[in-house]
Amino acid sequence: MPTRATIIAAADDLFYRQGYAATSFADIATTVGISRGNFYYHFKTKDEILDAVIAERAARTKALLAQWEAESTTPAACLHRFVDIFVVNRAKIMRHGCPVGTLCAELAKLDHAALPDAGAIFTLFRHWLARHLEALGCPEPDAQALHLLARSQGIATLASTFHDEAFIDREIAQLHALIDHIATSPEA
Repeated sequence: MPTRATIIAAADDLFYRQGYAATSFADIATTVGISRGNFYYHFKTKDEILDAVIAERAARTKALLAQWEAESTTPAACLHRFVDIFVVNRAKIMRHGCPVGTLCAELAKLDHAALPDAGAIFTLFRHWLARHLEALGCPEPDAQALHLLARSQGIATLASTFHDEAFIDREIAQLHALIDHIATSPEA
């Protein structure tokens, strides 16, 4: 029988590609290859699965941010790693948008109780970005962190809408230039 982790991974992928509302228990059970009865052994409701998916995404985000810090020698290098997520995940982003952004948008439309938990993943990025911006001496690091998050979400949305590789490349270059500018003249 598949493990709970296998079910969470399948649900995570389906929620990302199809959306939470459009994904049924049957979709997840079929993907994993188990009966609905065996499925209920691990999860009683779709909301329980959603909670587990959000918790898994948050754990992966924390691990990713820690990895970026471990592999970077300066705060600016950390910030550049954030921008490079578009390079690493370009194909997925062009097909489905940002996993966090699309989930939060859907949960907001549904007025779903899990929206604050999903939004907490953005908060992880926000605080991480603000901490590195502050280390660079950037005034109003939280405001600049929100700007970087907003810009990244705009890029992801338009990338999945227009499938324009040149647009993504231009935006990535502009974000790298912005980070370089902040690093060399933090009062800007």
